[in-house]
Amino acid sequence: MKFERITACGECCDGCAKFLDGRCKGCIDADGVVPEWSDSGRCVIHACAREHGAQFCGVCPEFPCADIEKKIHWKPNVVERMRELAEKWGDRND
Repeated sequence: MKFERITACGECCDGCAKFLDGRCKGCIDADGVVPEWSDSGRCVIHACAREHGAQFCGVCPEFPCADIEKKIHWKPNVVERMRELAEKWGDRND
């Protein structure tokens, strides 16, 4: 995983089957406008991270926010996982 390919929710589209077979452009390349979020127009997690100038939630200046577990509900231990990513990648500036 490369820092610049970590999505706002801490995933990486590069290994996703939907990304690989062309069903989805990927969160980063599509600026959060992906099939899973078609009803809202844009992924709320991606939008929030970009509003805060963060590559992903773990490096956001407001991490961990009160809503992170609600917004990223499918990922068990999301705060711990984001902390791990931030420890590994948090000092990156690109």
